[in-house]
Amino acid sequence: MESVSGVTGVSGTQPELEAPAVETVTPQSQQPLPPPVPKKRKEVESRAPCWDHFEKIKDSDGIVIKGKCIYCAKVYCCESKKHGTSSLRLHVVNCLKNPHSKETRQSLLTFQPAPSSAGTQSSEGTEGVLGTWVFDQDLIRRALAEMIILDELPFRIVEGQGFRKFVLVCCPRFKIPSRWTISRDIFKIFSDERVNLKNFFRTSSQRVSITTDTWTSVQRINYMCITAHFIDSEWKLQKKIISFVPIYSHKGESIAKALESCLLDWGLKSVFSVTVDNASSNDTALGFLKKKLGSWGCTAVRCKYLHMRCIAHIFNLVVQDGLKECDSSVKKVRDAVRYVRSSPARLQKFKSLADLIGVEAKSSLCLDVPTRWNSTYMMLNTALLFQKVFEAYDDHDNSFKSDLGGSVPDFLDWESI
Repeated sequence: MESVSGVTGVSGTQPELEAPAVETVTPQSQQPLPPPVPKKRKEVESRAPCWDHFEKIKDSDGIVIKGKCIYCAKVYCCESKKHGTSSLRLHVVNCLKNPHSKETRQSLLTFQPAPSSAGTQSSEGTEGVLGTWVFDQDLIRRALAEMIILDELPFRIVEGQGFRKFVLVCCPRFKIPSRWTISRDIFKIFSDERVNLKNFFRTSSQRVSITTDTWTSVQRINYMCITAHFIDSEWKLQKKIISFVPIYSHKGESIAKALESCLLDWGLKSVFSVTVDNASSNDTALGFLKKKLGSWGCTAVRCKYLHMRCIAHIFNLVVQDGLKECDSSVKKVRDAVRYVRSSPARLQKFKSLADLIGVEAKSSLCLDVPTRWNSTYMMLNTALLFQKVFEAYDDHDNSFKSDLGGSVPDFLDWESI
């Protein structure tokens, strides 16, 4: 009993077990999360076509809120989230001062000047024709390509700032093409002209005369150019370059094969004559071509007058033989002209001496190409005007005679010239 009571006494006095402490989280202890950072949207340039006719008006934050017409200076609200560009598009159509409006009811009058019957403009006023003008993107683009062809301009002119500013003032509605687009337009014009010329040769039964020449470039590449001469339906003499190709060599076989492939490509079989220079390789080429034309059955007088020799080349050979009689005098004048033109300081001293002596000549010294007799004539004719200047130049330039090896033109040389 004592043991039991002792046990019970002990059990009755057992201490209470402590529960583990649990931290309670209150709403006040939570830290607020930082607000999400909005992503900055990339500014995109407006692509509406109406902005070609309006000036943008922005607020302090750089947002476009209004647009000002470049023709009549009217201002319209055009904020993207409130108004949009509907009012701008409507105004472009109805603007009375817009010269490029499609919906205009009155045609635009243009005055196209034309030369008078005498070929010169009269003093009273310019003669011309009154007509109408309608905006046409394709027509202006073709005219731009033809301008580059006729004036031999580079393709990159369409990307120049000056040209773009000029077009913006003259025709703001015209969309300027890139240089790659304009190159494709030019090649298309070439292809169309080639097709038209082929059709003309195919439908016309007339005969065509051919002229051709070969030469070697500074890159040591042999080239050959073939030109067709014919009379059109209006009885006007025409000439068209129908081939410009590199060839393997200047031998007669290469020239003959290039001529044959060109004639077959263009469908030209009614050839009246072929004009070439007096090189022996051309004799071989024309002999081969006579046989080909005979097999085609389109010969004229059995190819008796097919081979024509270039009269300009014959003249050049005759004059070159005549120049050999005074070759030493011509060489002295050529060397003297080359010496003066080889340095800007020498040329300036020569001009100052000419003014001092009183030589009034509008032409300037020119150097010739020895294989072209007309250029040699121009050089000698101009040098004769400065004969006194050359004679006095020796006293003002000590190295003039030494650099020429003592071969300065004297009185007898000038008489020979």
